[in-house]
Amino acid sequence: MIGSVRGRIASKTPPQLLVDVVGVGYELEAPMSTFFHLPAVGEEVSLLTHLVVREDAHVLYAFATEGERRLFRSLIKVSGVGPKIALALLSGISVEAFSRCVVNEDITALTKVPGIGRKTAERLVIEMRDRLGDPGVPAGVGVAPVAVGTSPESEAYGALIALGYRPAEATRLLKAAGPGTHSTEELIRRALQDAGRE
Repeated sequence: MIGSVRGRIASKTPPQLLVDVVGVGYELEAPMSTFFHLPAVGEEVSLLTHLVVREDAHVLYAFATEGERRLFRSLIKVSGVGPKIALALLSGISVEAFSRCVVNEDITALTKVPGIGRKTAERLVIEMRDRLGDPGVPAGVGVAPVAVGTSPESEAYGALIALGYRPAEATRLLKAAGPGTHSTEELIRRALQDAGRE
């Protein structure tokens, strides 16, 4: 099991990044909560990881904090919740906010995350309720490729599509994020904040 990687960021195209570790490039997928804290391309980064082995691929997921990784590992144990949904959850809601939703049985807030229907949200509340008492759990996606070197708006659009938003929704959220010069991460952050308020 690969538990962490440390190296220089070679590229960032949410939700994917490439980290160069002494000449070996590790392709990782990370939630937007991790992307928001990443340094610029070329800078050094240290990330916690979780390796998911499937019949057709080995996928390495990256996290900025131990809390995010623990929640991810707990989520993928829930029936019907795979890494794609777990990544969408971590991208659309903080670890603390997720814990509050489970404790308060707030199904509506969970269904605002793309890819989370009512049945899945209900299952999450029921199955995660007991796990939140576990000291190992903190209290409280098919990938759309994005061309390197495209505009922040295009990269943000691709990231929102990869997170499960429909094209029209992604366009509307990015327009609502406001005009002006913003980085890809800032555009995604604003779009997700607007989506959470709806």
